[in-house]
Amino acid sequence: MKPTFLLLLALLMTDNSQAAQTPTPPDVARKPHVVEAPFGASRDDAYYWLRDDSRKDKEMLAYLEAENAYADAFMAPLKPLQDALYAEIVSRIKQDDSSVPYRERGYWYYTRFETGKDYPIHARRKGTMEGPEEILFDVNEMAAGKDYFSLAEYDVSPDNRIVAWTQDDVGRRQYSLHFRNLETGEVYPEVITGVAYDTAWADDNKTLFYAENDPETLLTVRVKKHVLGTPPSEDQLVYEEADDSFYMGISRSRDDKYICIDLGATTMREIRCAPAADPREFTVLAPREQGNEYHADHLGDRWVILTNVDGATNFKLVTAPDGSTSRKDWVDLVPHRDDVFIEDFDLFDGFTAIAERSGGLERIRLLKADGSEEYVKADESAYSMGLDINSEHDTPWLRYGYTSMTTPETTYELNVETGERRQLKQQPVLGYDASKYATERLWATARDGTRVPVSVVYRKGFEKIGKAALLQYAYGSYGHSIDPAFSATTVSLLDRGMVYAIAHVRGGQEMGRQWYDDGKLLHKKNTFTDFIDVTDFLVAEGYAAPDRVAAYGGSAGGLLMGAITNMAPDKYRVILSQVPFVDVVTTMLDAGIPLTTLEYDEWGNPEQERFYDYMLSYSPYDNLEARAYPAMFVGTGLWDSQVQYWEPVKYVAKLRDVDTGPLPVLLRTNMDAGHGGKSGRFRKYRELSEMYAFLLDQLGADDR
Repeated sequence: MKPTFLLLLALLMTDNSQAAQTPTPPDVARKPHVVEAPFGASRDDAYYWLRDDSRKDKEMLAYLEAENAYADAFMAPLKPLQDALYAEIVSRIKQDDSSVPYRERGYWYYTRFETGKDYPIHARRKGTMEGPEEILFDVNEMAAGKDYFSLAEYDVSPDNRIVAWTQDDVGRRQYSLHFRNLETGEVYPEVITGVAYDTAWADDNKTLFYAENDPETLLTVRVKKHVLGTPPSEDQLVYEEADDSFYMGISRSRDDKYICIDLGATTMREIRCAPAADPREFTVLAPREQGNEYHADHLGDRWVILTNVDGATNFKLVTAPDGSTSRKDWVDLVPHRDDVFIEDFDLFDGFTAIAERSGGLERIRLLKADGSEEYVKADESAYSMGLDINSEHDTPWLRYGYTSMTTPETTYELNVETGERRQLKQQPVLGYDASKYATERLWATARDGTRVPVSVVYRKGFEKIGKAALLQYAYGSYGHSIDPAFSATTVSLLDRGMVYAIAHVRGGQEMGRQWYDDGKLLHKKNTFTDFIDVTDFLVAEGYAAPDRVAAYGGSAGGLLMGAITNMAPDKYRVILSQVPFVDVVTTMLDAGIPLTTLEYDEWGNPEQERFYDYMLSYSPYDNLEARAYPAMFVGTGLWDSQVQYWEPVKYVAKLRDVDTGPLPVLLRTNMDAGHGGKSGRFRKYRELSEMYAFLLDQLGADDR
């Protein structure tokens, strides 16, 4: 294996005995394996053996532990910087913080933290916030003694007496379902395993609907109903989905009149609903058809439906009467517009709140019962705004969230009738002074002429003279938009003179649905070239030195990191890649891997030769070649259910084979967590501080 940069330096400055103690990366065996496609194509994958679905292979686990030991040894000299970063980040957290309470069925629900504790306490008060506190869950007690714990969701019965909750003790997002009587404290004996996180009660307060996962693929495959006091083995099948490109969720409608099963693939959806008072038969609201993506909610005597049918690329709102089972009954409420992308809505008795995008920024439109419209005002030119928890529909008050790259998350309440606005809470960030920082909205021109929005933040006093270090972030997949929101952890980088930028690349939906379509399937490379072109723009405009640029992405954003590293390795000094999706073709050829079949409409099905060839042309693992690569910090979780651990592990092993440069490559495997990293509000900052210490050291930006 090649020596690291630190080893080369040590060889020059120390004697042989000292150099022998300098850490070197572990070696790993290569074992012949051929990955075949149905049409005859094949590829050699010498590290395929590192995949172990059981996660028990001793040789594999020993290699992961060796990589972690190497990362420990390499990072040891940077421990003071890592500790300083952790102390800074934690010092900004108000440890005894609490959420904004919301009212539902006569109770005020909220979450609070206690000083020094990792997990939240979920509680409620009856009538007013002056009533006695009733603790629903002290997650600190539930997580005690566990390496990982997540309370996913909880659902209180309509009569407020029983709570059902789902929890995960591993990080694989395979949940177990539990029940407790809130009046007596009795925990019911029945436990249902292998379920998704969301549930819905029927009006009888004893029947709960839940979705069951396939244990291998983790797909939600069937809906069942459980009656309290009966064995889970007797739970009745309500619905089973035969198409493995669909996922499903369960919820109650806005007015609590219906229980709905929401079935969705990437490019089509179907909703089946039953009366919550008598949920024996679930009726299709509109049959699935390719290209019809819709979301529905109910209030009063009508359905309101968000849909993209009939050429409504950016979506529109329609209505349908009770009893409708076909879109022939749909009537336009808010027509489609080419320049406005509708994302979501909330129904109220006197108005409809519509979350939409225009010009790459979010806004909230208020459609009143009399047909008049107005927009919720923003306080800055670059910001993020979205609907908050609006649990009740019979109120003139709308709750929404607002933030920018310099403004911490703020919750407002707006009276739609009077125009009065109240600030309910702003995220407390101890020691932070927003007046010391500045944010900008920029536009970079991509190589095909497309204008790509860029959000930038830095500490005031920064000069655009091409000397600063830059961290550029993006995601760019699944239509998921990355908005210019505040990050308390990023302040530690800004205070060291760095610039932080978000590239709103194609593949998200920041600029509307076409922005997403132009960054997926056979257009996926636009995501990668947009990111590179934004880098060139920021360097040319003086926001960064050309040799001090770092890039950061995770999951599908980790695919982006792998792609740009192969396409333009000389433009990036450091790559930070968390749980990266880097072995695209092999994963998408294997329908047995969790979630693969859901992804065909995002990446393509490589069993078809044109998709195989295109995916192969950018797959990071397959395009590694002999060249000098940037310094890299790659993170993964052994129990990750979304990007399996072996993808980044194989990637690093192969990268070390071909990398001709002197810069370090670290692989950090979290042995007791999944896609989201370690649980607990403080543990994750230890991981982030390590990654930031690596970043600052490599960029020479660790002086304050």
